Amino acid sequence: MHAKRRDRLRSTLKKSGVPALLVTNEINVTYLTGFTGDSSYLLLTGSDAIILTDSRYTTQLEEESPDVPFVSRTSSTSMVQILQKELKSRKLESIAVEGDSLSKNQFDLFTSKLDGVELVSTSEWVETLRQIKDRNEMAEIRRSIHLAERTFDFIRATLTPEMPERLVAANIEHQIRQFGGVGCAFKPIVGVGPRAALPHAVPGERRIEESPFVLIDWGAKAGLYMSDLTRVLVTGKISTKLCRIYEVVLRAQLAAIEAIRPGVACSAVDRAARSVIEEAGYGKRFGHGLGHGFGLEIHESPRMSSANESILKPGMVVTVEPGIYLPDWGGVRIEDDILVTTDGHEVMTHVEKNLDACVLNL
Repeated sequence: MHAKRRDRLRSTLKKSGVPALLVTNEINVTYLTGFTGDSSYLLLTGSDAIILTDSRYTTQLEEESPDVPFVSRTSSTSMVQILQKELKSRKLESIAVEGDSLSKNQFDLFTSKLDGVELVSTSEWVETLRQIKDRNEMAEIRRSIHLAERTFDFIRATLTPEMPERLVAANIEHQIRQFGGVGCAFKPIVGVGPRAALPHAVPGERRIEESPFVLIDWGAKAGLYMSDLTRVLVTGKISTKLCRIYEVVLRAQLAAIEAIRPGVACSAVDRAARSVIEEAGYGKRFGHGLGHGFGLEIHESPRMSSANESILKPGMVVTVEPGIYLPDWGGVRIEDDILVTTDGHEVMTHVEKNLDACVLNL
């Protein structure tokens, strides 16, 4: 699995004309080797690969990535020194580096210390490969979705009027771990009533009983992979205003999902949802992009926004999460995880989202 990924990356490397790539993004190192430690790099050439690490990870490397050789540094040896030695042994006079990961200070340090080696800055070589999920990744993503959905069922069943937002968020984290997950994919967003108008509300002391609805945005991490969902639960009387706004957001989400298929631009999918919200008169209340890719990280390419003309391809997994946010009243966002298939799309998440199904009798 990891060897195939490295071979795909070598195709990019070959096209660039640069003989080697230094992978410094730790998530990308994991993607290419299976190694989950930190403070480590991967040097990839057209014919070999080696992990540059330190002595803390000797046993872990042997367990997680036995097919990739590694060299460890001691406390008296710097990463630059072992990199310099490996470059010299391979007679490399230029290497590509990850410009999105390497800080300017690191780039300057490498430039000054790696005599006679040209550094060629690149962008998103590995991230582009990560957009297309393979079979193993899809299995882990499905597992993370299953954990998130089981957890949400538990939260629905145990929600009480006096429960504060922060306790709901803590229960989500606890329950994901109880079901066998690593934990939350990100800090859960729990917004009661007016707090739901904050797209990234931080859970606080507002209690469920203080408003007739609550927005919950959560996800689970299973192994290395993540999921991301959002639902609104109605815990009191359904107002006409809530019905109207919820119906608009749901229509916008369904329109966007219907637009997803190979060959369609991300901007076109965003437009499918945004036009519904604009026609309803709430265009200015939907300020964020429609969604994003996810996998090893909760936010990955492709970005589902009006500014992104990238084309959807089979194997991409994205969120679709339109919302309407009204200060001093609240907000509605509905989010599902969608797989781009060879002939269209698959809605991977299965939590009910019709408004009637979101009503709780507390």
